[in-house]
Amino acid sequence: MTHPAVLARLVEEYERESGLRAAGPHGPVRQHMEDVVYTLCVSTGTRDIDAALAAARERLHTAWLCDAYDPEVAAQDGRTLSGAAG
Repeated sequence: MTHPAVLARLVEEYERESGLRAAGPHGPVRQHMEDVVYTLCVSTGTRDIDAALAAARERLHTAWLCDAYDPEVAAQDGRTLSGAAG
């Protein structure tokens, strides 16, 4: 599966492009949106954007939880296992 940082960027781009697309279907914006949707679907192994967003958000949530309980990862940014800075 795609790295969580990449998924986070793709979800953010999709949400930003959705707002722009609502303002009107512009050629470059529409093409970029299609590219982001395609990449999200491929990255999550899904076939539609709703499933891709759900899978990406679940992966991001799971990755965050795993990092919170990994002492090495937590120590790198000053967190303790309880999640507070130490």
